[in-house]
Amino acid sequence: MNLPNKLTMLRIVMVPVVVLIYLLIPQDFCVVSQTNGLALRDILAFLVFAAASFTDMLDGQIARKQHLITSFGKFADPIADKMLVNTLLILLVYTHQANVVAVLLMIARDLVVDGLRMLASQHGKVVSAGFFGKLKTVLQMFAIVFLLLKNWPFVYVGLPVDQILLWGATLASLWSGFVYFVQLKDYVLESM
Repeated sequence: MNLPNKLTMLRIVMVPVVVLIYLLIPQDFCVVSQTNGLALRDILAFLVFAAASFTDMLDGQIARKQHLITSFGKFADPIADKMLVNTLLILLVYTHQANVVAVLLMIARDLVVDGLRMLASQHGKVVSAGFFGKLKTVLQMFAIVFLLLKNWPFVYVGLPVDQILLWGATLASLWSGFVYFVQLKDYVLESM
């Protein structure tokens, strides 16, 4: 197994680690900031998320630079990304930090787009992420960071950057899902 694939597997292993952090460490244990309730659990989850996000960036760079792109990597990398992001979004809903409607919409969009991509691949068409799909990913990552950190430092000025980013990611997610559907609707509608 090459280094990029090992990094992808490491990212998958980090998912249950962040779940254990959230489920085993009480929110009120070792509170760092009374203003926004930032505690040890939040900081540890942020560190795991940051490390996992770094491995995502690193495995892609190494795979492209050293020509180590494999079928396993093409398969496992997006799964690792979705496992990490969707798990964290669900945990943030569980702790009432993220809006359940926003998270459900983003997860539903991912399922539809994955289905569309599989259908297109059966016809030999590969669909890469467009601008809004990439924007969705960036907004999701930043939303998760600010949600994990309880909107620090913007909590001190009363600006809900975490929620703005979450809803921005939701809108970009829905729009990119619509774009995918328009691009691939012929494959869906051909069997009707």
